[in-house]
Amino acid sequence: MDTLTRSHQILTETVYRIMRPLARILLRNGIAFQTFAEVAKKAFVDIAFEEFGSPGRKQTISRVSALTGLTRKETKRLHELGHLLDEGATWRYNRAIRVLSGWVNDPEFQDEDGRPARLPVEGERGSFHNLVRKYSGDIPTQAMLAVLESGRSVAREADGRVRLLRAAYLPADDPEEGLRILGTDTAELIATIDHNLRSGPDARWFQRKVSNAGVRPGDLPAFRALAAERAQALLEELDEWLAAHETDEEQGCYASLGIYYHQDCSTPGEENRR
Repeated sequence: MDTLTRSHQILTETVYRIMRPLARILLRNGIAFQTFAEVAKKAFVDIAFEEFGSPGRKQTISRVSALTGLTRKETKRLHELGHLLDEGATWRYNRAIRVLSGWVNDPEFQDEDGRPARLPVEGERGSFHNLVRKYSGDIPTQAMLAVLESGRSVAREADGRVRLLRAAYLPADDPEEGLRILGTDTAELIATIDHNLRSGPDARWFQRKVSNAGVRPGDLPAFRALAAERAQALLEELDEWLAAHETDEEQGCYASLGIYYHQDCSTPGEENRR
């Protein structure tokens, strides 16, 4: 078997592996195959136009049609369809994270011991309103408060002040936001892997994980707790570094580091169907 054929076989297996949990989510949310196929074709056409043109030459419908295997008519229709991404939703998600980061790292919003302070909702200096204005752009104060409350990141107390519950935004009670995170975080991981596949050893981005197939089931809760504690501490430390290196210039770069936990107690070779 030649190298190209072997690569295609491995990629086919990889796509199938990725598709299993994705298909589960799509079917559970009422997305049929035809809708998925339409989105997949749109992604192929967009990437072909954006990244696979010949240097110095404008990309054409004919070249994209040949590259993707779609008809010229279908390629033209998909190209003219417009962008499918809700950039506003991604922007709001990132702004929620920035607000929490500012609360943890900015002395204006800390108490005398350097911990996140309980903030009055309104007011200028040291208020939740000012925190939101400083770190989330033009998102209204009450809208951001509702977003963070839904994610159980903050709580309003009896005296009207807002208390930070956790320095993380996980919209567990908002299925729509949870599905958007599926898109943003999975896309970042795949893009990182793609970068590493195309780069030399000195230019690759960090991509690691630890795993063990023989852990005693009764010890998993202890490992989950340990992993959550250590991961949260690391992320807060790195978040503080990022906050200290922000720029006011418009050309600032986006950087992120994600950590996830996974377990599978199915028998070897079986897909976990929990």
